[in-house]
Amino acid sequence: MSARIGVAVMAALLALYIVLVGQRAWLLLTSGDAIAVGMGIALVVLPLIAAWALGRELWFGVRAQQLGRRLETEGGLPQDDVAVRPSGRVMREDGDAVFPRYRADAEAHPDDWRAWYRLGLAYDAAGDRRRAREAVRTAIRLETAERRG
Repeated sequence: MSARIGVAVMAALLALYIVLVGQRAWLLLTSGDAIAVGMGIALVVLPLIAAWALGRELWFGVRAQQLGRRLETEGGLPQDDVAVRPSGRVMREDGDAVFPRYRADAEAHPDDWRAWYRLGLAYDAAGDRRRAREAVRTAIRLETAERRG
């Protein structure tokens, strides 16, 4: 739940930033000075890029959560006996211990989104956030192709 609150706060701050920058951009664009107009254009483009990036990350979070819920209803989430911190995070050494099994499963079933999602959870438990996101993105791509195919 705290992640959702953080996302909501960041989205609200970005929206405020876009409004304030948009106001400055308008002032610069209507000034008539060539340099100011160029800066105004930059002030329009940069918030658009920021909004696109935020939207992309929010969509990733929504899709990852949907896949997690689907996998949970199918009974496919990992059920390992691992030590968990009070925050709910897996102890890193336990994550490192179970990681090879999930990596082998994803290698054995490269077209199975469930294996990739579990691998993403294992990467996350092992503390490798970058690879966790890559694995979950692969799971999302595979599940989308499965649904369409």
